[in-house]
Amino acid sequence: MMEKIVTGLLVLVGIIHLLPVSGVLGAERLLTLYGVSLNDTNLLILMRHRAVLFGLLGLFMVCAAFKPSLQPLAFLAGFLSVESFMVLAWSVGGYNEAIRKVVIADVVAVIALGIAGVLYVLSQNQS
Repeated sequence: MMEKIVTGLLVLVGIIHLLPVSGVLGAERLLTLYGVSLNDTNLLILMRHRAVLFGLLGLFMVCAAFKPSLQPLAFLAGFLSVESFMVLAWSVGGYNEAIRKVVIADVVAVIALGIAGVLYVLSQNQS
């Protein structure tokens, strides 16, 4: 049972990381996602690349959900991803409503990863 919960939680975190992938489509989609206008071509390139990287991380998280040997690395990667964003957002402050939604999604992801990590360790100790 614990393994199924871990799988479900990692899929959830993977989906959270896959949501920004649509930003690769361009400035309009990034405006919808983050509430920021990207008039600088260089910044647009960076943000679209960010979308690709989130897609890769999201796919890895979903794959790891079904391959227990990858789960410890998925926990680490997921925590680093969401915690770094949350620390940056909170330390800078003054973010818009769209970014607030990203912070909330990351809080959900941290909680899911924490529960999944505890259940993973407990299931390993029972083996």
